Amino acid sequence: MPTKEIKELRNSGKLEEAYAMAKAELGASPEDIWAKRNMSWVLYSQLKNDHLGLSLFLSKLEELAALELPATEDMLFDNLSIVIAKAVRQITSLPEPNIHDLLTLFNKVKDFPLKKQTVWYSSLYGAFHKGFKDTEHFLPFADWWGLDNFREEDYQKETLPNGKEIMSLAEQAYTAYAKQLLPKHIIPGVVEFDREKVEAFMPKLDFIVENYPTYTYPAFYKAKLLLALGDEENMLAALLPFAKKKRNDFWVWDVLSEAFKGDEEKVLACYCRALLCHSPEEMLVNLRQRLAALLIKRELYSEAKTEIEKLIVSRNSNSWRIPVGVTNWQETEWYQQTTAQKSNTEFYKKYEQVADSLLFHDIPEESIIVSFVNSDKKMLNFITVDGKAGFFKYDRFVKRVEIGDTLTVRFKNGVRKDSCQVYTLSKANDYSLKEKYIKEFEGPVRIPDGKGFGFVDNIFLHPSMVTSKKLTSGMAVQGKAIKVYDSKKGQWGWKVLCLN
Repeated sequence: MPTKEIKELRNSGKLEEAYAMAKAELGASPEDIWAKRNMSWVLYSQLKNDHLGLSLFLSKLEELAALELPATEDMLFDNLSIVIAKAVRQITSLPEPNIHDLLTLFNKVKDFPLKKQTVWYSSLYGAFHKGFKDTEHFLPFADWWGLDNFREEDYQKETLPNGKEIMSLAEQAYTAYAKQLLPKHIIPGVVEFDREKVEAFMPKLDFIVENYPTYTYPAFYKAKLLLALGDEENMLAALLPFAKKKRNDFWVWDVLSEAFKGDEEKVLACYCRALLCHSPEEMLVNLRQRLAALLIKRELYSEAKTEIEKLIVSRNSNSWRIPVGVTNWQETEWYQQTTAQKSNTEFYKKYEQVADSLLFHDIPEESIIVSFVNSDKKMLNFITVDGKAGFFKYDRFVKRVEIGDTLTVRFKNGVRKDSCQVYTLSKANDYSLKEKYIKEFEGPVRIPDGKGFGFVDNIFLHPSMVTSKKLTSGMAVQGKAIKVYDSKKGQWGWKVLCLN
C-alpha cells in the first residue's frame, strides 16, 4: 500500500501527486479503510489551502463525505473543524457576508461526525455564530452543534489585549438562542412563537442563570421568555438581578414595566425612571408615546404635550413617519389649547423613588435615625434599631434632613462602619425608634472652667450651642437629647438635640 509515499507527497506540498496516487489506490480498493484514510488526509491537506475558493472547497468536502468514514476517525474529524472554521471566517469577514454561501457550507458539513467538546469544535461554533446569530438559520445551527458541547473554558470571559473583557462564547450562545426564541411579528396580527421549544430550552437557560451569575444577558432573556409564556410572576423574579445591574439603561425599565402592566401607577413609574436615563432621543420615541397616553388618561395635558412634541421632533429629524395616534392627539382641543413644558424632568423625579422601590423590593427596608448632618457635604450619620452606625450621602434622595429624623432605607450589602451605599430612602415617623434614641431633659447647665462646651447632667452641649444660646453655668434649660455612639471612647452617650 502506498501510504508512506502518499504521506511524503503531502508533507512536501505535492498535493496533486498525492491526490492522484490516493485516488488510484481508492479506485482499486474502494472499500479498503486504509485507502479511504489515505484519501481523507489528502483531501484534508487540500482543504487547508487558503486560496482554494469556496466552490472547490465544497467539492472537496463532498469527496470527503463520500468516503463514509466512521466517527472513530477522531483525529481527522477534530482537524476538520479547524479548516471548516477557517472557511467560515473567510465568508463572515467580508463587509457584506453572503449568508447563502454560509448556509451552503453548513449544509455540506452538518453530517460529518465532527469530534465534540474540543477547542476546535468550539472554534467552529464561534465562526458560524458570527454569521448566523441574527438570522433564521441560527437555531437549526445551534441545535446541530449542541449547546451542551461547550467546554468549561468556553464559559469564561475573554480578555482582549487592551484589557477589555468580552462575553464568553457560552454566554453569547445562550443569549443568541434565547433572543431567537422570542415572539416574532411576521405580518400584522400574526405572531410566530414556538412555545414547545421555549419550554424545552428554559431548564438549560435556568442552569446558566443560576451557575453563572456574572453573566449579563441570560437573566434578561429568561424574563422576556417567561413573559411570552405568560409566567409574569416568575418573570419579575428573573428580571430583577439583571435590572439592578443595568438600571441606568432605559430599556431595562421599559421591559420591567411589562411585569407591572396590570398596575398603571407602577407602569408610569417605570416609564419616568426610564426617561431619567441618558439615552439617544431616537431610541425613546415609542416610550414617550406610551407615556403620553398614560398622561392624557390622567388629564396631565401639559406633561403629555411635552412628550408628544419631543417624539415628533425626533421622528422628523430621522425622516420617520408620525403615527396616526399622535396626529389624532394633535388635532384635539386639549392639545391645541395646552402649553408644553420645557422639560418633564421634575415630573419624572417624583416617581424615581417609586421605581427604585419596585426594583429593590426584595431587599429588606431598615429604619434609621439621623444622628448628625453635614449639610455642606450632604452627608448624614445614622443609627439603626439594633445600634449599628454608619454614614452616607443623602442628596440623591432628599434635599433636606435634620438630626432626629427617622428614615426608611434599603442598603446595598447592609450597614457598614464606613460609608454605606443606599438603594432607596424615604422619610418616615418611626416613633419607637425616636423613643429609643431621643429623650426630653431639663436641668442646670454646667460649663467646665476655660471650656467652650458644657453639660446638663451627663448630656453633652456642643460649643456652638453654648455660644448661640449664650449659656452660662447654673442656667436652667430644657430640651431634647439624642443618644449617640462615641467611637473614640467606645461607648454610648447623650448630646443635646435642641433647646426649648
